[in-house]
Amino acid sequence: MDRTTQLTALRTGTATPLHTSGTPAHASGPPLPPGTGGSSRSGPLVYDSAGPAGSLHLRAARVLDDNWTGTSTVPSRGLYPHQWSWDSAFIAIGLRHLSPLRAQTELETLLGAQWADGRVPHIVFNPSVPLDAYFPSPDFWRSSTAGRAAGAPRTVQTSGIVQPPVHALAVWLVHRADPGLSWARAFLPRMYPRLAAWHRYLLHRRDLGGGGLASVVHPWEQGMDNSPCWDAPLRRVAPAPARSFRRADLDHGAAEDRPTDLDYGRYVRLAADYRDGGYADGGGAFAVEDPAFNALLIASEHALACVAQELGAAGTARHARAERLTAALVERLWDPAAGMFFCRDVHDGGESGARDTERRSRSRARDTERRSPGGALIRERGVAGLLPIVLPALPRDIAAALVRTASGPHFGLGGDTRLVPSYDLTGDAFDPHRYWRGPAWFNTNWLLERGLRLHGEHARADGLRAALLDTAEESGFAEYVDPYSGEACGALGFSWTAALTLDLLHDPFGADRFVSPAGRDAFDRTHGATPHDTTAHSACETGAKGGDRG
Repeated sequence: MDRTTQLTALRTGTATPLHTSGTPAHASGPPLPPGTGGSSRSGPLVYDSAGPAGSLHLRAARVLDDNWTGTSTVPSRGLYPHQWSWDSAFIAIGLRHLSPLRAQTELETLLGAQWADGRVPHIVFNPSVPLDAYFPSPDFWRSSTAGRAAGAPRTVQTSGIVQPPVHALAVWLVHRADPGLSWARAFLPRMYPRLAAWHRYLLHRRDLGGGGLASVVHPWEQGMDNSPCWDAPLRRVAPAPARSFRRADLDHGAAEDRPTDLDYGRYVRLAADYRDGGYADGGGAFAVEDPAFNALLIASEHALACVAQELGAAGTARHARAERLTAALVERLWDPAAGMFFCRDVHDGGESGARDTERRSRSRARDTERRSPGGALIRERGVAGLLPIVLPALPRDIAAALVRTASGPHFGLGGDTRLVPSYDLTGDAFDPHRYWRGPAWFNTNWLLERGLRLHGEHARADGLRAALLDTAEESGFAEYVDPYSGEACGALGFSWTAALTLDLLHDPFGADRFVSPAGRDAFDRTHGATPHDTTAHSACETGAKGGDRG
Protein backbone atom coordinates (compact mmCIF):
# COMPACT_ATOMS: atom_id res chain seq x y z
CA MET A 1 0.00 0.00 0.00
CA ASP A 2 1.42 3.41 -1.02
CA ARG A 3 2.40 5.43 2.08
CA THR A 4 2.12 8.74 0.26
CA THR A 5 -1.47 8.32 -0.85
CA GLN A 6 -2.96 6.21 1.92
CA LEU A 7 -3.27 6.38 5.68
CA THR A 8 -2.75 2.83 6.83
CA ALA A 9 -4.28 1.04 9.81
CA LEU A 10 -4.22 -2.39 11.37
CA ARG A 11 -7.20 -4.70 11.47
CA THR A 12 -6.38 -7.99 13.18
CA GLY A 13 -2.92 -8.11 11.68
CA THR A 14 -3.77 -6.91 8.17
CA ALA A 15 -3.36 -3.39 6.80
CA THR A 16 -6.57 -1.60 5.86
CA PRO A 17 -6.35 1.81 4.19
CA LEU A 18 -8.21 4.83 5.42
CA HIS A 19 -9.54 7.08 2.67
CA THR A 20 -7.50 10.04 1.47
CA SER A 21 -7.88 12.78 -1.08
CA GLY A 22 -5.66 14.64 -3.50
CA THR A 23 -4.65 18.28 -3.67
CA PRO A 24 -7.23 21.06 -3.65
CA ALA A 25 -8.21 22.55 -6.96
CA HIS A 26 -7.47 26.06 -5.70
CA ALA A 27 -3.98 25.30 -4.33
CA SER A 28 -1.48 27.97 -5.30
CA GLY A 29 1.19 27.54 -7.92
CA PRO A 30 1.42 26.12 -11.42
CA PRO A 31 -0.37 22.93 -12.52
CA LEU A 32 1.28 19.78 -11.27
CA PRO A 33 3.14 17.50 -13.67
CA PRO A 34 1.00 14.61 -14.88
CA GLY A 35 0.97 11.68 -12.53
CA THR A 36 2.62 13.39 -9.59
CA GLY A 37 -0.41 13.94 -7.38
CA GLY A 38 -0.27 10.39 -6.11
CA SER A 39 3.42 9.73 -6.53
CA SER A 40 4.50 6.67 -4.60
CA ARG A 41 7.17 6.54 -1.97
CA SER A 42 9.35 3.58 -1.18
CA GLY A 43 9.80 2.52 2.43
CA PRO A 44 7.86 0.75 5.15
CA LEU A 45 4.24 1.40 5.94
CA VAL A 46 3.42 3.49 8.97
CA TYR A 47 1.67 0.48 10.50
CA ASP A 48 2.77 -3.06 9.86
CA SER A 49 1.65 -6.49 11.00
CA ALA A 50 3.83 -6.28 14.11
CA GLY A 51 1.85 -3.37 15.50
CA PRO A 52 -1.01 -3.95 17.95
CA ALA A 53 -4.56 -3.52 16.71
CA GLY A 54 -6.19 -0.57 18.46
CA SER A 55 -2.82 1.02 19.15
CA LEU A 56 -2.33 4.68 20.04
CA HIS A 57 -0.91 5.16 16.53
CA LEU A 58 -4.07 3.82 14.96
CA ARG A 59 -6.43 5.81 17.13
CA ALA A 60 -4.53 9.04 16.47
CA ALA A 61 -4.60 8.35 12.73
CA ARG A 62 -8.35 7.77 12.87
CA VAL A 63 -8.91 11.12 14.60
CA LEU A 64 -7.13 12.86 11.72
CA ASP A 65 -9.02 10.85 9.14
CA ASP A 66 -12.37 11.56 10.79
CA ASN A 67 -11.59 15.30 10.80
CA TRP A 68 -10.39 15.41 7.19
CA THR A 69 -12.63 17.39 4.81
CA GLY A 70 -10.96 16.48 1.52
CA THR A 71 -8.70 19.54 1.38
CA SER A 72 -7.90 20.28 5.04
CA THR A 73 -8.43 19.06 8.59
CA VAL A 74 -10.86 20.68 11.02
CA PRO A 75 -9.66 20.93 14.64
CA SER A 76 -12.87 19.14 15.70
CA ARG A 77 -16.09 18.39 13.89
CA GLY A 78 -18.48 20.18 16.22
CA LEU A 79 -16.79 23.10 17.94
CA TYR A 80 -14.39 24.13 15.16
CA PRO A 81 -15.87 23.22 11.75
CA HIS A 82 -13.46 25.25 9.56
CA GLN A 83 -9.70 25.35 8.92
CA TRP A 84 -7.56 27.13 11.53
CA SER A 85 -4.12 28.47 10.70
CA TRP A 86 -1.73 27.26 13.40
CA ASP A 87 -3.82 24.12 13.89
CA SER A 88 -3.11 23.18 10.29
CA ALA A 89 0.62 23.71 10.76
CA PHE A 90 0.73 21.38 13.77
CA ILE A 91 -1.57 18.92 12.02
CA ALA A 92 0.72 18.81 8.98
CA ILE A 93 3.71 18.08 11.24
CA GLY A 94 1.91 14.94 12.42
CA LEU A 95 0.33 14.04 9.08
CA ARG A 96 3.73 13.90 7.39
CA HIS A 97 4.32 10.58 9.16
CA LEU A 98 1.15 9.10 7.65
CA SER A 99 0.69 10.80 4.30
CA PRO A 100 3.13 13.46 3.09
CA LEU A 101 0.68 14.18 0.26
CA ARG A 102 -2.13 14.98 2.66
CA ALA A 103 0.24 17.08 4.79
CA GLN A 104 1.24 19.09 1.72
CA THR A 105 -2.43 19.53 0.79
CA GLU A 106 -3.22 20.80 4.29
CA LEU A 107 -0.68 23.60 3.95
CA GLU A 108 -1.51 24.36 0.32
CA THR A 109 -5.17 24.88 1.20
CA LEU A 110 -4.32 27.28 4.01
CA LEU A 111 -1.73 29.29 2.08
CA GLY A 112 -4.03 29.36 -0.93
CA ALA A 113 -6.22 31.74 1.12
CA GLN A 114 -3.37 34.17 1.83
CA TRP A 115 -4.06 37.88 1.40
CA ALA A 116 -2.11 40.04 -1.04
CA ASP A 117 -0.48 41.97 1.83
CA GLY A 118 1.06 38.68 2.99
CA ARG A 119 -1.10 37.84 6.00
CA VAL A 120 -2.27 34.25 6.47
CA PRO A 121 -5.78 34.43 7.95
CA HIS A 122 -6.49 32.53 11.13
CA ILE A 123 -9.64 30.89 9.69
CA VAL A 124 -10.39 29.68 6.18
CA PHE A 125 -14.15 29.14 6.06
CA ASN A 126 -15.79 26.08 4.56
CA PRO A 127 -18.71 27.39 2.46
CA SER A 128 -20.72 24.22 3.07
CA VAL A 129 -20.90 24.88 6.83
CA PRO A 130 -24.00 26.86 7.94
CA LEU A 131 -23.31 30.42 9.06
CA ASP A 132 -24.73 29.80 12.53
CA ALA A 133 -22.44 26.84 13.18
CA TYR A 134 -19.57 29.07 14.29
CA PHE A 135 -19.19 32.66 15.46
CA PRO A 136 -17.66 34.90 14.24
CA SER A 137 -18.83 33.63 10.88
CA PRO A 138 -17.90 34.85 7.37
CA ASP A 139 -20.64 37.46 7.40
CA PHE A 140 -19.03 39.04 10.47
CA TRP A 141 -15.52 39.25 9.00
CA ARG A 142 -16.66 40.31 5.48
CA SER A 143 -13.15 39.61 4.23
CA SER A 144 -13.83 40.02 0.52
CA THR A 145 -15.26 43.52 1.03
CA ALA A 146 -13.78 44.93 4.26
CA GLY A 147 -10.41 43.38 3.38
CA ARG A 148 -10.33 44.53 -0.24
CA ALA A 149 -7.66 47.19 0.35
CA ALA A 150 -5.44 44.62 2.10
CA GLY A 151 -5.85 42.15 -0.75
CA ALA A 152 -8.22 39.59 0.75
CA PRO A 153 -9.09 36.81 -1.73
CA ARG A 154 -12.39 37.27 -3.53
CA THR A 155 -13.31 33.61 -3.95
CA VAL A 156 -12.51 32.31 -0.45
CA GLN A 157 -14.02 33.66 2.76
CA THR A 158 -11.58 34.09 5.65
CA SER A 159 -11.15 35.94 8.91
CA GLY A 160 -9.00 39.07 8.92
CA ILE A 161 -6.64 38.34 11.80
CA VAL A 162 -3.71 35.92 11.97
CA GLN A 163 -2.26 33.19 14.22
CA PRO A 164 1.29 32.19 15.23
CA PRO A 165 3.58 31.63 12.23
CA VAL A 166 4.46 27.93 12.53
CA HIS A 167 3.99 27.42 8.80
CA ALA A 168 7.51 27.60 7.40
CA LEU A 169 8.63 25.07 9.98
CA ALA A 170 5.75 22.80 8.97
CA VAL A 171 6.51 23.20 5.24
CA TRP A 172 10.16 22.30 5.78
CA LEU A 173 9.39 19.21 7.86
CA VAL A 174 6.71 18.05 5.41
CA HIS A 175 9.16 18.44 2.53
CA ARG A 176 11.78 16.38 4.36
CA ALA A 177 9.24 13.61 5.00
CA ASP A 178 9.16 12.82 1.27
CA PRO A 179 11.53 14.99 -0.80
CA GLY A 180 10.79 13.04 -3.99
CA LEU A 181 7.08 13.73 -3.80
CA SER A 182 7.76 17.33 -2.80
CA TRP A 183 9.99 17.98 -5.81
CA ALA A 184 7.62 16.18 -8.17
CA ARG A 185 4.79 18.45 -7.05
CA ALA A 186 6.95 21.61 -6.91
CA PHE A 187 5.86 21.96 -3.29
CA LEU A 188 8.73 24.13 -2.06
CA PRO A 189 8.87 26.45 -5.11
CA ARG A 190 5.16 27.13 -4.67
CA MET A 191 5.26 27.56 -0.89
CA TYR A 192 8.42 29.66 -0.55
CA PRO A 193 7.15 32.98 -2.01
CA ARG A 194 4.00 32.74 0.10
CA LEU A 195 5.98 32.08 3.27
CA ALA A 196 8.40 34.90 2.47
CA ALA A 197 5.47 37.30 2.03
CA TRP A 198 3.95 36.09 5.30
CA HIS A 199 7.12 36.77 7.26
CA ARG A 200 7.59 40.12 5.50
CA TYR A 201 4.09 41.16 6.58
CA LEU A 202 4.79 40.31 10.22
CA LEU A 203 8.24 41.88 10.33
CA HIS A 204 7.23 45.14 8.65
CA ARG A 205 3.49 45.72 9.10
CA ARG A 206 3.34 44.36 12.64
CA ASP A 207 6.39 45.96 14.26
CA LEU A 208 4.05 48.26 16.17
CA GLY A 209 6.35 48.70 19.15
CA GLY A 210 9.32 49.81 17.07
CA GLY A 211 11.69 47.29 18.64
CA GLY A 212 11.83 44.75 15.84
CA LEU A 213 9.27 42.24 17.15
CA ALA A 214 5.84 41.44 15.71
CA SER A 215 2.76 42.53 17.66
CA VAL A 216 -0.59 40.78 17.84
CA VAL A 217 -3.62 43.05 17.53
CA HIS A 218 -6.18 40.63 18.99
CA PRO A 219 -5.91 37.93 21.69
CA TRP A 220 -7.07 35.33 19.16
CA GLU A 221 -3.97 36.03 17.07
CA GLN A 222 -1.60 34.74 19.72
CA GLY A 223 -3.65 31.54 19.94
CA MET A 224 -4.08 31.60 23.74
CA ASP A 225 -7.37 33.43 23.57
CA ASN A 226 -8.35 34.25 27.15
CA SER A 227 -4.96 34.10 28.87
CA PRO A 228 -4.70 36.33 31.96
CA CYS A 229 -1.82 37.99 30.11
CA TRP A 230 -4.48 39.87 28.12
CA ASP A 231 -6.57 41.06 31.06
CA ALA A 232 -4.77 44.37 31.56
CA PRO A 233 -4.68 45.52 27.90
CA LEU A 234 -8.26 44.34 27.40
CA ARG A 235 -9.49 46.61 30.16
CA ARG A 236 -9.08 49.50 27.72
CA VAL A 237 -11.58 47.84 25.32
CA ALA A 238 -15.31 48.54 25.73
CA PRO A 239 -17.13 45.23 25.13
CA ALA A 240 -19.65 44.84 22.34
CA PRO A 241 -23.22 44.52 23.67
CA ALA A 242 -24.11 40.90 24.44
CA ARG A 243 -27.23 41.19 22.27
CA SER A 244 -25.10 41.98 19.22
CA PHE A 245 -23.75 38.43 18.83
CA ARG A 246 -24.56 34.80 19.68
CA ARG A 247 -21.85 32.49 20.98
CA ALA A 248 -21.96 29.22 19.05
CA ASP A 249 -19.11 27.80 21.16
CA LEU A 250 -21.43 27.31 24.12
CA ASP A 251 -23.47 24.86 22.04
CA HIS A 252 -20.51 22.47 22.14
CA GLY A 253 -18.58 23.26 25.33
CA ALA A 254 -19.36 23.87 29.00
CA ALA A 255 -19.63 27.56 29.85
CA GLU A 256 -17.28 27.10 32.83
CA ASP A 257 -14.57 25.85 30.44
CA ARG A 258 -14.92 28.68 27.95
CA PRO A 259 -14.11 32.43 27.95
CA THR A 260 -16.62 34.60 29.81
CA ASP A 261 -19.24 36.73 28.07
CA LEU A 262 -17.27 39.84 29.07
CA ASP A 263 -14.15 38.42 27.42
CA TYR A 264 -16.13 37.60 24.31
CA GLY A 265 -17.67 41.04 24.14
CA ARG A 266 -14.19 42.57 24.10
CA TYR A 267 -12.98 40.12 21.47
CA VAL A 268 -15.92 41.02 19.26
CA ARG A 269 -15.35 44.76 19.73
CA LEU A 270 -11.66 44.48 18.79
CA ALA A 271 -12.41 42.35 15.72
CA ALA A 272 -15.24 44.63 14.56
CA ASP A 273 -13.08 47.75 14.93
CA TYR A 274 -10.25 46.10 12.99
CA ARG A 275 -12.68 45.07 10.25
CA ASP A 276 -14.30 48.50 10.07
CA GLY A 277 -10.83 50.01 9.68
CA GLY A 278 -10.22 47.91 6.59
CA TYR A 279 -7.88 45.56 8.49
CA ALA A 280 -5.20 48.26 8.54
CA ASP A 281 -2.56 47.71 11.19
CA GLY A 282 -1.46 50.18 13.84
CA GLY A 283 -4.66 51.95 14.82
CA GLY A 284 -6.28 49.54 17.26
CA ALA A 285 -6.59 49.60 21.02
CA PHE A 286 -4.74 46.30 21.48
CA ALA A 287 -1.12 45.67 20.48
CA VAL A 288 1.04 43.18 22.37
CA GLU A 289 4.46 41.68 21.69
CA ASP A 290 4.17 38.05 22.73
CA PRO A 291 7.20 35.80 23.38
CA ALA A 292 5.66 32.61 21.96
CA PHE A 293 4.40 34.27 18.78
CA ASN A 294 7.83 35.78 18.14
CA ALA A 295 9.72 32.63 19.10
CA LEU A 296 7.71 30.67 16.53
CA LEU A 297 8.39 33.39 13.95
CA ILE A 298 12.12 33.03 14.67
CA ALA A 299 11.99 29.23 14.42
CA SER A 300 10.11 29.53 11.15
CA GLU A 301 12.61 32.09 9.85
CA HIS A 302 15.35 29.51 10.42
CA ALA A 303 13.17 26.97 8.59
CA LEU A 304 12.59 29.38 5.72
CA ALA A 305 16.36 29.78 5.42
CA CYS A 306 16.57 26.02 4.96
CA VAL A 307 13.83 26.13 2.31
CA ALA A 308 15.73 28.86 0.46
CA GLN A 309 18.91 26.83 0.62
CA GLU A 310 17.11 23.75 -0.68
CA LEU A 311 15.93 25.84 -3.63
CA GLY A 312 19.52 26.90 -4.42
CA ALA A 313 19.52 30.33 -2.78
CA ALA A 314 21.61 31.46 0.16
CA GLY A 315 19.95 31.04 3.52
CA THR A 316 22.51 33.00 5.50
CA ALA A 317 20.57 36.27 5.50
CA ARG A 318 17.48 34.60 6.96
CA HIS A 319 19.49 32.76 9.61
CA ALA A 320 21.12 36.09 10.50
CA ARG A 321 17.71 37.76 10.72
CA ALA A 322 16.53 35.01 13.05
CA GLU A 323 19.55 35.60 15.26
CA ARG A 324 18.81 39.35 15.36
CA LEU A 325 15.18 38.62 16.27
CA THR A 326 16.35 36.35 19.06
CA ALA A 327 18.46 39.21 20.43
CA ALA A 328 15.46 41.56 20.20
CA LEU A 329 13.27 39.04 21.98
CA VAL A 330 15.73 38.89 24.86
CA GLU A 331 16.17 42.64 24.97
CA ARG A 332 12.47 43.49 24.99
CA LEU A 333 10.73 40.59 26.73
CA TRP A 334 13.20 38.77 29.01
CA ASP A 335 13.00 39.35 32.77
CA PRO A 336 16.01 37.85 34.56
CA ALA A 337 14.46 38.27 38.01
CA ALA A 338 11.40 36.24 37.02
CA GLY A 339 13.42 33.76 35.00
CA MET A 340 11.06 33.92 32.02
CA PHE A 341 9.78 36.07 29.20
CA PHE A 342 6.80 38.40 29.58
CA CYS A 343 4.46 39.96 27.05
CA ARG A 344 4.85 43.66 26.31
CA ASP A 345 1.80 45.93 26.08
CA VAL A 346 2.82 48.32 23.31
CA HIS A 347 0.17 50.89 24.26
CA ASP A 348 0.90 50.97 28.00
CA GLY A 349 3.46 53.36 29.44
CA GLY A 350 3.49 51.67 32.85
CA GLU A 351 3.66 48.17 34.26
CA SER A 352 0.58 46.05 33.58
CA GLY A 353 -0.99 43.22 35.52
CA ALA A 354 1.31 43.30 38.56
CA ARG A 355 -0.13 41.91 41.77
CA ASP A 356 3.03 41.55 43.80
CA THR A 357 4.20 44.84 45.35
CA GLU A 358 7.63 43.54 46.23
CA ARG A 359 8.16 42.23 42.70
CA ARG A 360 6.97 45.52 41.24
CA SER A 361 9.37 47.56 43.36
CA ARG A 362 12.30 45.30 42.58
CA SER A 363 11.91 45.70 38.84
CA ARG A 364 10.75 49.35 38.58
CA ALA A 365 14.14 50.68 37.56
CA ARG A 366 14.63 47.99 34.95
CA ASP A 367 11.17 48.60 33.47
CA THR A 368 11.78 52.33 33.20
CA GLU A 369 14.89 51.57 31.23
CA ARG A 370 12.98 49.22 28.90
CA ARG A 371 9.90 51.30 28.17
CA SER A 372 11.35 53.10 25.20
CA PRO A 373 10.33 52.37 22.57
CA GLY A 374 6.96 50.75 22.90
CA GLY A 375 5.11 50.11 26.13
CA ALA A 376 5.74 48.04 29.25
CA LEU A 377 5.93 44.43 30.34
CA ILE A 378 2.81 42.56 31.44
CA ARG A 379 3.89 40.67 34.54
CA GLU A 380 1.67 37.62 34.23
CA ARG A 381 3.30 34.20 34.04
CA GLY A 382 1.85 32.41 31.03
CA VAL A 383 3.27 29.36 29.28
CA ALA A 384 4.08 31.61 26.31
CA GLY A 385 6.93 32.98 28.43
CA LEU A 386 8.61 29.54 28.45
CA LEU A 387 8.31 28.73 24.75
CA PRO A 388 11.40 30.62 23.51
CA ILE A 389 13.22 27.53 24.79
CA VAL A 390 12.68 26.17 21.27
CA LEU A 391 15.25 28.63 19.93
CA PRO A 392 18.75 27.24 19.27
CA ALA A 393 20.54 30.59 19.65
CA LEU A 394 19.04 31.36 23.04
CA PRO A 395 21.84 32.17 25.51
CA ARG A 396 22.69 29.25 27.78
CA ASP A 397 21.93 31.10 30.98
CA ILE A 398 18.47 32.05 29.72
CA ALA A 399 17.70 28.49 28.60
CA ALA A 400 18.78 27.20 32.01
CA ALA A 401 16.62 29.80 33.77
CA LEU A 402 13.59 28.79 31.69
CA VAL A 403 14.09 25.16 32.73
CA ARG A 404 14.25 26.19 36.40
CA THR A 405 11.09 28.27 36.06
CA ALA A 406 9.22 25.49 34.23
CA SER A 407 10.25 23.03 36.97
CA GLY A 408 9.38 25.38 39.83
CA PRO A 409 6.14 26.13 41.68
CA HIS A 410 4.64 28.30 38.94
CA PHE A 411 4.46 25.53 36.29
CA GLY A 412 5.27 22.26 38.08
CA LEU A 413 7.15 20.42 35.32
CA GLY A 414 8.10 17.00 36.66
CA GLY A 415 6.28 17.68 39.94
CA ASP A 416 2.63 17.71 40.94
CA THR A 417 1.28 18.41 37.47
CA ARG A 418 0.94 15.87 34.67
CA LEU A 419 1.48 18.51 31.99
CA VAL A 420 2.69 22.11 32.10
CA PRO A 421 -0.29 24.46 32.58
CA SER A 422 -1.09 27.40 30.36
CA TYR A 423 -0.88 29.82 33.30
CA ASP A 424 0.86 30.23 36.65
CA LEU A 425 -0.34 27.61 39.15
CA THR A 426 0.05 30.17 41.96
CA GLY A 427 -1.63 33.05 40.10
CA ASP A 428 -4.87 34.61 41.30
CA ALA A 429 -6.48 33.99 37.90
CA PHE A 430 -5.51 30.30 37.67
CA ASP A 431 -8.42 28.02 36.74
CA PRO A 432 -7.59 24.40 35.82
CA HIS A 433 -10.56 24.10 33.45
CA ARG A 434 -11.11 27.50 31.81
CA TYR A 435 -9.51 27.41 28.35
CA TRP A 436 -6.13 29.25 28.47
CA ARG A 437 -6.33 30.37 32.11
CA GLY A 438 -4.74 27.24 33.53
CA PRO A 439 -5.46 24.02 31.60
CA ALA A 440 -2.61 22.20 29.89
CA TRP A 441 -2.51 22.12 26.10
CA PHE A 442 -0.77 19.55 23.92
CA ASN A 443 0.81 21.92 21.41
CA THR A 444 2.54 24.04 24.07
CA ASN A 445 3.77 20.94 25.90
CA TRP A 446 5.01 19.45 22.62
CA LEU A 447 6.99 22.64 22.00
CA LEU A 448 8.41 22.50 25.52
CA GLU A 449 9.39 18.84 25.04
CA ARG A 450 11.28 19.71 21.86
CA GLY A 451 12.92 22.72 23.50
CA LEU A 452 14.05 20.70 26.51
CA ARG A 453 15.76 18.20 24.22
CA LEU A 454 17.29 20.98 22.19
CA HIS A 455 19.02 22.33 25.30
CA GLY A 456 20.16 18.97 26.64
CA GLU A 457 17.41 18.36 29.23
CA HIS A 458 16.78 14.79 28.06
CA ALA A 459 15.46 13.33 31.30
CA ARG A 460 12.87 16.10 31.68
CA ALA A 461 11.96 15.78 28.00
CA ASP A 462 11.51 12.01 28.35
CA GLY A 463 9.21 12.50 31.32
CA LEU A 464 7.15 15.12 29.50
CA ARG A 465 6.92 12.95 26.39
CA ALA A 466 5.63 10.01 28.42
CA ALA A 467 3.08 12.23 30.16
CA LEU A 468 1.90 13.65 26.83
CA LEU A 469 1.35 10.20 25.33
CA ASP A 470 -0.40 8.85 28.42
CA THR A 471 -2.65 11.90 28.71
CA ALA A 472 -3.52 11.92 25.00
CA GLU A 473 -4.59 8.29 25.24
CA GLU A 474 -6.50 8.56 28.49
CA SER A 475 -8.28 11.80 27.54
CA GLY A 476 -9.46 10.66 24.11
CA PHE A 477 -7.17 13.19 22.39
CA ALA A 478 -8.78 16.06 24.26
CA GLU A 479 -8.42 19.67 23.22
CA TYR A 480 -6.93 20.51 26.63
CA VAL A 481 -6.85 18.95 30.10
CA ASP A 482 -6.71 19.71 33.79
CA PRO A 483 -2.95 20.02 34.39
CA TYR A 484 -3.13 18.08 37.66
CA SER A 485 -5.52 15.21 36.91
CA GLY A 486 -5.39 15.04 33.12
CA GLU A 487 -9.20 15.27 33.03
CA ALA A 488 -10.40 15.99 29.49
CA CYS A 489 -11.75 19.48 28.76
CA GLY A 490 -13.09 21.06 25.58
CA ALA A 491 -13.51 18.99 22.43
CA LEU A 492 -12.53 15.33 22.20
CA GLY A 493 -10.85 13.86 19.13
CA PHE A 494 -8.89 17.10 18.71
CA SER A 495 -6.72 17.13 15.62
CA TRP A 496 -3.49 18.73 16.82
CA THR A 497 -3.50 16.49 19.89
CA ALA A 498 -3.65 13.45 17.63
CA ALA A 499 -1.12 14.86 15.16
CA LEU A 500 1.47 15.75 17.79
CA THR A 501 0.95 12.37 19.45
CA LEU A 502 1.93 10.80 16.14
CA ASP A 503 4.99 13.03 15.93
CA LEU A 504 6.12 11.95 19.40
CA LEU A 505 5.52 8.29 18.55
CA HIS A 506 7.46 8.51 15.30
CA ASP A 507 10.28 10.55 16.83
CA PRO A 508 10.63 9.14 20.36
CA PHE A 509 14.00 10.60 21.26
CA GLY A 510 13.90 13.99 19.61
CA ALA A 511 15.75 13.19 16.40
CA ASP A 512 13.66 16.00 14.93
CA ARG A 513 14.75 19.39 16.24
CA PHE A 514 14.08 22.99 15.36
CA VAL A 515 16.09 24.00 12.31
CA SER A 516 18.97 26.36 12.90
CA PRO A 517 22.26 27.57 11.47
CA ALA A 518 25.05 25.04 11.08
CA GLY A 519 26.69 24.19 14.35
CA ARG A 520 23.46 24.44 16.34
CA ASP A 521 21.02 21.73 17.29
CA ALA A 522 18.38 21.38 14.59
CA PHE A 523 14.76 20.28 14.45
CA ASP A 524 15.08 18.46 11.16
CA ARG A 525 15.65 14.71 11.14
CA THR A 526 19.00 13.39 9.96
CA HIS A 527 18.27 11.55 6.71
CA GLY A 528 20.53 8.70 5.86
CA ALA A 529 23.50 9.74 7.98
CA THR A 530 25.42 7.11 9.90
CA PRO A 531 27.18 7.69 13.23
CA HIS A 532 30.51 7.66 11.39
CA ASP A 533 29.49 9.85 8.46
CA THR A 534 32.04 12.67 8.29
CA THR A 535 30.70 14.31 5.13
CA ALA A 536 30.24 18.04 5.64
CA HIS A 537 26.62 19.15 5.36
CA SER A 538 24.65 22.17 6.43
CA ALA A 539 22.24 21.91 9.33
CA CYS A 540 19.39 22.37 6.87
CA GLU A 541 20.44 19.31 4.90
CA THR A 542 21.08 16.88 7.72
CA GLY A 543 19.87 18.26 11.00
CA ALA A 544 23.50 18.65 12.09
CA LYS A 545 24.04 18.77 15.81
CA GLY A 546 26.53 21.00 17.53
CA GLY A 547 26.32 19.38 20.95
CA ASP A 548 23.64 19.54 23.61
CA ARG A 549 23.48 22.58 25.85
CA GLY A 550 21.76 23.34 29.09
